[in-house]
Amino acid sequence: MNYDTASNISSSFINSFENNEIDEVHVIYNRFRTLASQDLIIEKVLPVDFTADYNGTNYNYDYEPGQKQIVSTLIPKHINVQMWQQLLESYSSEEAARMVAMDNATENAKEIIKELKLEFNKARQAAITTEMLEIVGGAEALVD
Repeated sequence: MNYDTASNISSSFINSFENNEIDEVHVIYNRFRTLASQDLIIEKVLPVDFTADYNGTNYNYDYEPGQKQIVSTLIPKHINVQMWQQLLESYSSEEAARMVAMDNATENAKEIIKELKLEFNKARQAAITTEMLEIVGGAEALVD
């Protein structure tokens, strides 16, 4: 998995969106929080909501080469990076879940080995005790 993969995925749905083949794009991914905790996230990618962080202040800036050109250049780059982040978060979440599962499996295996060793030692002790009783019983039978 690399940035080119994310770029190819996002370019695919950007083109479909620009050609009016799709109306919206939502991405479902796992957001990494901790090794033991990941959140399932559904995030709207397209169309971009420009009012989400709008605080009501109106600023008039001069843009070179122009506002539309800048936005049309930055939006695809932003979506590529956003897709890359979502892929990395999902990958990190998957690896964390695997690591926790393997750690749990290792601990369970250690516990099973401990129980089996104890059971084996009890069986061996019982066999030794039985053999000693047979020897002692045979020796007593010879003495009588």
